[in-house]
Amino acid sequence: MLYLAEMKGINWRIGLSVLAISIVVATLFYSRFLARQIAANERKTIEVWAEAHRFIARASNETDITFASLILADQQAIPVIETNEKDSITNYLHLDSARVASDPAYLPRKLKEFSKRTPIITHLSDDSTVYNKYYYGESRLLQQVVYYPYVQLIIVALFIMVTLNAVRTRHKAIQDQLWAGMAKETAHQLGTPVMALHGWVEMLRENGADATMVDEMEKDVTRLKLVSDRFSKIGSTPVLEKRDIVAAVQQVVEYIRKRAPVKVSIQVVSAIPALQIPLSYPLFEWVIENLLRNALDAVDGQGNISVEVSVLSEKVIILVKDDGKGMTSAQASRIFQPGYTTRRRGWGLGLTLSKRIIEEYHGGKLKVLSTEPGVGTVFQIILTIN
Repeated sequence: MLYLAEMKGINWRIGLSVLAISIVVATLFYSRFLARQIAANERKTIEVWAEAHRFIARASNETDITFASLILADQQAIPVIETNEKDSITNYLHLDSARVASDPAYLPRKLKEFSKRTPIITHLSDDSTVYNKYYYGESRLLQQVVYYPYVQLIIVALFIMVTLNAVRTRHKAIQDQLWAGMAKETAHQLGTPVMALHGWVEMLRENGADATMVDEMEKDVTRLKLVSDRFSKIGSTPVLEKRDIVAAVQQVVEYIRKRAPVKVSIQVVSAIPALQIPLSYPLFEWVIENLLRNALDAVDGQGNISVEVSVLSEKVIILVKDDGKGMTSAQASRIFQPGYTTRRRGWGLGLTLSKRIIEEYHGGKLKVLSTEPGVGTVFQIILTIN
């Protein structure tokens, strides 16, 4: 069910992205079509404008130049640079006059830019060796049409990012509520039988049952009570108290070591004898236990596991290492997702809850530091000392 829900979420996001990209691509092609149309019209405008220049230059005193003058005055959008036949700049139109005055290289630079288009040549006299060239650039409208799709692409990309982030946040909130509800219900369901088991253990002890057997049963019942207590804390804000983190690690390792196969070596390597930091003790022990159980599954009955504790820059660094089967990069990227597991059995919730315990409850970090198939895996926990 989790897999199907995840696939539906992925398909929805892919569909949204494809739709948005299709809209942008269609707009891009249409905008290019419009840009070509506008560019063609602007060239015609400059040709008519240049012809009006030629007409006025050749007009006699009796010639009516009113219409030609109106054509010249009407061209208010397209920047133009006028040169002689030797490409020496003689005039300009609709360019930044302040830049022209302050920057001697401005006009030559714009001329080089405008030279990408074929200039319009106008003979102002009967002498064919004397003529003007009119180089022109893009109007503001043409520039807006050309760059509009890219602006739209940025806006659509931001919209998709915001939408996906909102959906992801909502999805995560629903998941958190679901896991918290399941955890609390599990704690509630465990409560009654655990209390009953405590009673049966006391009855066995009173009836003279084997003391060693009763003591071991009591340890497991106490462990069940601890598990119930852990589940009850999921979904609520736990109280952090100053506890010895080294002792916590050693206690969990000792518990797991007694239940591990004889060919599995589990060691604690600590650079410090003890260190008091704010902890939710039951939940932190649960995290270490989850990591060790994953390591046990990875070594598959034979191998080495170590838990290293060190301090660096006011941070506690805990490394849980194994020399087991390791993971691929694809597996490592999904290992903390709810419902995903590389183990032969399990619901895929242990590492998900562990990450939540470390990062949300303790303000730390839990990640796969390194992993390689056939070499092993290293999980890293980072906690603040204060």
